[in-house]
Amino acid sequence: MKIGVISDTHGLLRPQALAALAGVEHILHAGDVGDIEILDQLRRIAPVTAIRGNVDIHGPCAELPATDFVELAGKIFYLVHSVHDLDINPAVAEVAAVVSGHSHRPSIEERNGVLYVNPGSAGPRRFNLPVTVALVEIAEEIEARIVPLAIV
Repeated sequence: MKIGVISDTHGLLRPQALAALAGVEHILHAGDVGDIEILDQLRRIAPVTAIRGNVDIHGPCAELPATDFVELAGKIFYLVHSVHDLDINPAVAEVAAVVSGHSHRPSIEERNGVLYVNPGSAGPRRFNLPVTVALVEIAEEIEARIVPLAIV
């Protein structure tokens, strides 16, 4: 199974992000959506699980959950906007992957048998940080990679 991971769109869904997510079977949005229409556009590609971030305080985005669990291909994913707000012990909860955003810094790391994926920011560029999404593939194991978006 191929999963697209996106975060911190802040109301901007770039065509490059849509192209990078084309062909995925599910999309995880880790908050700071900024405009509910972004989720509608992503749903044209695949089903979406989305949470709110710290900028999603008004309108329909404010109604998104603060955290969420989703099971994909037999693996449990836990979404939280800022990894610093993690309110569970993922290893004890048998979570395979924690998906977060907020920092705008893409990262993939494993801790205590749990994969932590931050796709970085796919929205407006912040400082000199890259504009990125992530792709996760599940076979028997979970593999993730950061996908830089070509922004001109």
